[in-house]
Amino acid sequence: MPENIIDLKDVHLSLQSRAGQVHILRGIDLKVGEGETLGVVGPSGSGKSTLLMIMTGLEKASSGGVHIAGHDFTALSEDGLARARGQHIGIVFQSFHLVPTMTALENVALPLEFSQKSDVRERAEEVLQLVGLSHRLDHFPSQLSGGEQQRVAIARALAPNPKLIFADEPTGNLDAKNGDQIVDLLFDLHKRLHTTLVLVTHDKSLADRCQRVIHLDDGRIASETTGRVLEPAE
Repeated sequence: MPENIIDLKDVHLSLQSRAGQVHILRGIDLKVGEGETLGVVGPSGSGKSTLLMIMTGLEKASSGGVHIAGHDFTALSEDGLARARGQHIGIVFQSFHLVPTMTALENVALPLEFSQKSDVRERAEEVLQLVGLSHRLDHFPSQLSGGEQQRVAIARALAPNPKLIFADEPTGNLDAKNGDQIVDLLFDLHKRLHTTLVLVTHDKSLADRCQRVIHLDDGRIASETTGRVLEPAE
């Protein structure tokens, strides 16, 4: 069995509101092995994106254990969490979050420069080639289609060579054709780079391409199913 790269034990998250305390996550237990693909589905407000925030260290659990890539996220400072993200985690969002005044190459190089990596330009060019955009290095986001912008965002997530890729509704701002191409690309890259992929989506058919699918409801894992593990379209 592969080692667990994600290990959550009885994770709760509660936030204070004007109406009182709001319980968002209610006792999440989850283990994900290295190299696995996991789909996370559920209705709006079920806690999908919040769970992703916990697993990426962008939000701290109120209680419970959060171990990601060998790090205890509950014990790390904000700086420690940022370092762990930089070393082990790539995140692809629904909104591409590209810097509009930077070229595709500069956007991809950004996390490498923050981490003070060497050969920044070479690595940025390499991952842009990997996502099929070697001809768009010097283009700005406004000069790229939605699908191309999401490819740049994927390249940026892959640039530091992370162990974990989290994709939060990665096709939400794309039409069906571009959405299908982006999902094919994510699964192809997972297979080629041996990353662990966590796909958060409202689309059950996308989630079913993962090896496992967890179904959230009211902040709890209501059920778990086995996906169909489809190969990317040729």
